[in-house]
Amino acid sequence: MKRGLRRPAALAAIPLFAVAALVGADIGSAQTDKMARPAEATIYRDAGFNGPAVFVGEAKPDLGLAWPVNSIRVTGGTWELCERSYYRGNCKTYTSDQPVLQSPSRGMTFQSMRPIGRSGGSFIGVEARDQVTSGLFAEFHTEPGTRGYRIPACPMGRATAKCAARTADNYCKAIGWNGSAREHMQTVGRVVFLADVLCVKSNF
Repeated sequence: MKRGLRRPAALAAIPLFAVAALVGADIGSAQTDKMARPAEATIYRDAGFNGPAVFVGEAKPDLGLAWPVNSIRVTGGTWELCERSYYRGNCKTYTSDQPVLQSPSRGMTFQSMRPIGRSGGSFIGVEARDQVTSGLFAEFHTEPGTRGYRIPACPMGRATAKCAARTADNYCKAIGWNGSAREHMQTVGRVVFLADVLCVKSNF
């Protein structure tokens, strides 16, 4: 004759509602831990996190991908992925792993991505309060931005005058001008952004 299973004495002394509370606390801590991690994500060519992959831990204004994205793993933060470079065109936001973005055979075209919102207690996206002065042959932007957020002077690495000039040129071209004749850099927190960019029709 089989004896009935008994709960260990240690568990028997814990009320069921307390056990449930402990389990809920563990789940909550896991979610909080993920939110506290640095903004990091990996995009994959194939569904189910397979095929060629690109790890991203910072804003990427031009991914240069030759293949569609079929899945994404989000290690931390909230990510905005856009179909065109410099965060233009249709954009999608992801906060968790997605094994299939559209269909296993089609995927989605993305050429830029960046972290937005808050991650690890620090603000990643800085709102652009751009003041624009337009003329016939030039346009002045105090705080250049895309989709409401300011543009880092050098999204791919350390901010230098040369890199800022290249970023400003690309920004001006993206909004219909020939390039930037002048630009400056402004540090907000620990991030260096473009500031006071003069877009022109032709180089001076």
